[in-house]
Amino acid sequence: MRIHVGNLSYETTEQQLRAAFEAYGRVKSVQIIMDRYTGRSKGFGFVEMEDPNEGNAAIEGLNQKQLSGRTIRVEEARPRTGG
Repeated sequence: MRIHVGNLSYETTEQQLRAAFEAYGRVKSVQIIMDRYTGRSKGFGFVEMEDPNEGNAAIEGLNQKQLSGRTIRVEEARPRTGG
């Protein structure tokens, strides 16, 4: 299950994001989206979890919670459309 995480602090690391989600189950991958020109975080990322039930538990447990001083938004990622 792919999960979108928004409103991340620019200082949040992929390790911190992984640790927050591992409290809910097995994490397959973590990616914080970086600006290709500045190398700085764009303030959002994606977490992929093995089990959809664990993914839903993480969404429930982490949405609107504090991480690195910011209230994060956590929701199931929608497939990209168009391009």
